[in-house]
Amino acid sequence: MMEWLLVPLAYLLGSLSSAVIVSRLSGLPDPREQGSKNPGATNVLRLGGKKAAAITLLGDAVKGLVPVLLAKALVVEPIIVAAVGLAAFIGHVYPLFFGFTGGKGVATALGVLSGFSWLVGVSILVTWVAVAYLSRISSLAALTAAALTPVYVWIILHSEILTVAASIMALLLVMRHRGNIQRLLQGQESRIGDRS
Repeated sequence: MMEWLLVPLAYLLGSLSSAVIVSRLSGLPDPREQGSKNPGATNVLRLGGKKAAAITLLGDAVKGLVPVLLAKALVVEPIIVAAVGLAAFIGHVYPLFFGFTGGKGVATALGVLSGFSWLVGVSILVTWVAVAYLSRISSLAALTAAALTPVYVWIILHSEILTVAASIMALLLVMRHRGNIQRLLQGQESRIGDRS
C-alpha cells in the first residue's frame, strides 16, 4: 500500500507552476495576470520570448514524466501508474500552491503520456507539431492531439486503465480550452508568436 503515496507526491510535484516560477526568476510579468492569463508555455512565449517558454515547457513536461517513470520503476500495477499520471496532471491544472488555478495541461499531459510509453509521447508530439506548423494555432494543435490521445494509447499499449486515464486527461484538456474553442469558431484565436 505504500506505493499509493506516490499519488499525492505526484500531485504536489504537478502543483509547481513552471510558468509562474520561470517568469518570477526571469523578471517577467505574472502569466496569470497578463497575456492570455494562462500559466503555460504559450503565454510565456508571448510575454517573455522563446528561452523562457522553452524552460517552462520542459519543466511542465518533466513534472509529468518523472512521477510516472518512478511509479513504473517501483510498482507493476497499471492502476497505480495511471493514478500517479493523473495526479501529476491534475496538480498542474489545479495546483495546491497557486490557488488551484493552473495551466491547461498540454505539456504535463505529454510528459505523463511519454511516461506511459515513449511511442505514445512521440505520436502525440508529432500530431501537435504538424497541426501547429500548418495552422500556427497552439490551441488547435492541443485539441487535435488531445482528441487522438486515447486512440494512440489504446493502439500502442492495449491497456484499458491507461486508456481511461488518457481519456480523462483528454477530456480535461478540452474543457480547459473552452474559451479557445469559442475563439476558434469565431476566427479570433491568436497564433503562435503573436505578442500580447
